[in-house]
Amino acid sequence: MGSPEQYLEGSPFDRFILTGLLAAGLIVLLARERRAGTLLRANGPILLFFLYCSVSVLWSDYPEVAFKRWIRALGDIVMVLVILTDTDPSAAVKLLLARSGFLLIPLSVLLIEYYPELGRGYIPWVWTPYFTGVATEKNSLGFVCLVFGLASLWRAFEVLRIGVRICGVGPLIAHGTVLAMTLWLLWKADSATSLGCFLLGGGLIAVMNLPGVARKPAAVHLLVVGIVFLCLFGLFLDSDVGLVQAMGRDTTLTGRTAFWDKVLDMTVDPLFGAGFESFWLGERLEEFWRIYIWHPNQAHNGYLEVFLNLGWTGVALFGLVMIWGYRNVVDALRSDPEAGRIRLAYFVVAAVYNLTEAAVKAAHPVWIAFLLAVTVSSEPSRREDV
Repeated sequence: MGSPEQYLEGSPFDRFILTGLLAAGLIVLLARERRAGTLLRANGPILLFFLYCSVSVLWSDYPEVAFKRWIRALGDIVMVLVILTDTDPSAAVKLLLARSGFLLIPLSVLLIEYYPELGRGYIPWVWTPYFTGVATEKNSLGFVCLVFGLASLWRAFEVLRIGVRICGVGPLIAHGTVLAMTLWLLWKADSATSLGCFLLGGGLIAVMNLPGVARKPAAVHLLVVGIVFLCLFGLFLDSDVGLVQAMGRDTTLTGRTAFWDKVLDMTVDPLFGAGFESFWLGERLEEFWRIYIWHPNQAHNGYLEVFLNLGWTGVALFGLVMIWGYRNVVDALRSDPEAGRIRLAYFVVAAVYNLTEAAVKAAHPVWIAFLLAVTVSSEPSRREDV
């Protein structure tokens, strides 16, 4: 990861690429000005959260760095708007997920199996190998598999529901192959959070494909509350129930509980936090890197991460986004069950994933999937999906 100074400055190459993508996205949205404006007005809680994030740059110890990171985070909103302002948002989402999955998942297998110098890494202090594929570390490979593996599972169920005679066997073979590769990669990556969330999200998609379930809000509420409660109970309230051990981890969540205690010992403004993505900067980062040889740059809990950076105000606003977003997801299940299934899976997976990893951050695939799930989209046209 380099030195704290390098982490502070970031990569000029990444900055150049992201700036180009942001500019391209803004150009597209300007051409779709009316649809973009309608979509923005319909998604006030998300805009309010991002507005507060921008204001929090003012009290960061490194306002220039925080502002650059906020611009990067703004790119997530821009790209989501580009997808959802398409004349057929549903088809645009399917194309995005399918094409990305068909590229990243097989390429990861290729790199791991045949180009180990690119698809593998080594833990320097023990020289133990780990598998990265197209990512830079194993947890990154895990969440890539999580997001795009669920998308292929969703499309496979869609083909089975509509019928192979109508859709053809090709889509089923393609998505089934990607799904098999995803499971292999999750096993190789040994990312317990991603694997657990994949099984959880896959189970949700399967249940939501049962006749009539998706259109029954009471059944959806009961299922979601049960899943979240089970995860909270198994991870935090009574880790002896076997949930953590079943995923191959110990009751300390691989040292996370002690790490969280250490993080909470650091002094930040409880109401407003350290400023947007500013906690892991400067003296705090240097101290943690002196203590931990694996050089942490996140709290390994998304809700704790929001608190550290944005305080209780940020936590409250993020909670508003989640409550409002869940309502949108349930409404989508009633009006458009096909799209609602993947939206519910992404929403619940993001909520659970953030219990042991921090995904509420710029350019994180789980965060982008969450935004796609909760954002109110425009009405689709009659154009057929491709």
